Amino acid sequence: MEGAAAVVGAGPNGLAAAVVLARAGLDVTVHEAAGAPGGAARSAAVLGPGTVVDLGSAVHPFGVASPLFSRLGLHRHGLEWLHPPVVAAHPLDDGPPGLLHRSLERTAAELGPDGRAWSALHRGVVERWEQTVESALGPLVRVPEHPAALASFGLRAPWPAAATARAVFRTEQARGLFAGSAAHAVLPPRHVLTSAFGTLFGAAAHATGWPVARGGSQAIADALVADLREHGGRVLLDRPVTDLAQVRPAELVLLDLTPRQVLGLGGLELPPRYRRALSRWRYGTACYKVDLLLDGPVPWCDPRVARAGTVHVGGTLAQIGAAESQARAGRLPERPFVLVAQQGAADPSRAPAGQQVLWAYAHVPHGCDDPRAGERVLDQLERFAPGVRDRILARVDTPPSGLQAWNANLVGGDIGGGALDGLQQVFRPVVQADPYATGVPGVFLCSSSTPPGGGVHGMAGYHAARRALTGLARDRRRTGGQTG
Repeated sequence: MEGAAAVVGAGPNGLAAAVVLARAGLDVTVHEAAGAPGGAARSAAVLGPGTVVDLGSAVHPFGVASPLFSRLGLHRHGLEWLHPPVVAAHPLDDGPPGLLHRSLERTAAELGPDGRAWSALHRGVVERWEQTVESALGPLVRVPEHPAALASFGLRAPWPAAATARAVFRTEQARGLFAGSAAHAVLPPRHVLTSAFGTLFGAAAHATGWPVARGGSQAIADALVADLREHGGRVLLDRPVTDLAQVRPAELVLLDLTPRQVLGLGGLELPPRYRRALSRWRYGTACYKVDLLLDGPVPWCDPRVARAGTVHVGGTLAQIGAAESQARAGRLPERPFVLVAQQGAADPSRAPAGQQVLWAYAHVPHGCDDPRAGERVLDQLERFAPGVRDRILARVDTPPSGLQAWNANLVGGDIGGGALDGLQQVFRPVVQADPYATGVPGVFLCSSSTPPGGGVHGMAGYHAARRALTGLARDRRRTGGQTG
């Protein structure tokens, strides 16, 4: 298929869309405002020479599971997934931590009286993993391609994670482990559909793991750029697009932007109804990020936690629920939920020999730049790893405004492209049959504000590009093959 296409934004979704379009034969140009591609999947040595710090996303359960990434064969361009010895850990004040292993059987065995319940909750999804991922990483409002897999997952999905955890599990160990996975929704566990996150993340651990990219998350973006160039496309850096005229006369324009940036784009005459709907888009709970360089391993109370690639620091189900509710209500939690990545457990190249890079963020109120948040991240680490403050060689705090400064899509520190509650859980970004169409011919939205939402998997870009190609082919048939 001949013709020109432009993509605005070189995040994983923008790059994925560009690759799909280029492989279809279009001449594709990606316009990126920053000096490097990758969006929230970039890495840099911000903690000093010899360090690799993931500026945004760090651990990639849905990168390794992405149907698109698998089909593209990104390993040909140097992308390598590395798995830690333990997928994730959930330390508790009293009792042993919950440990999430690649093996469903081992995880269940270590959960003791809750082992059978853990297995029953996840096994059906694990056994139908490929079909479940195909269904979950796409628009929810559609005819399912794999109804059996979706039915198995769907029975668990609608419930609040707190209700599921209390109904199914008896120990705080299993409840906390499930709640930590559910907290990736960045919602209090009392919200509907949060069980979907708990179950899906848990099943991902057992099916394909939660790996990191060798050398940093930047490797994912670099592999996508290499594939794009292999198929004739190009990426222009330091090229902010403020008006649609800058990318014309491309027949197709795909926007890896959230609603706020779309509304500010000049030359885009959106239908009034669509514009009003975008203006009502809500952004959610923010992240306050703290990166640390330590002079050695984290002194976790339980040494098994040091072998985990991801650590959910939040305590019990009730404590996580309280912290997430406070953040959502606009109050900085005394003990926030903190997501920790220990990429060095899988990839020792992230820090000089004998040292460790520790990546962490806390869920805080939208736009909350209160510096106390950084101290509370350290307080939470000290809670389960006494003495960790004494090991700090370098520290970089990035509040919500800092996240938005280096990536405009992270509005107010919201890393998911918009809150996942209410209608926004199902209809992203507006209530309409085609979530990627803007109402402007040839212009489509492909960011995390469209299905399936946040995460480094490229599937929003894939679905938007497929929709754009279908529309382009139909328009050409109507005009007898003429191009504009």
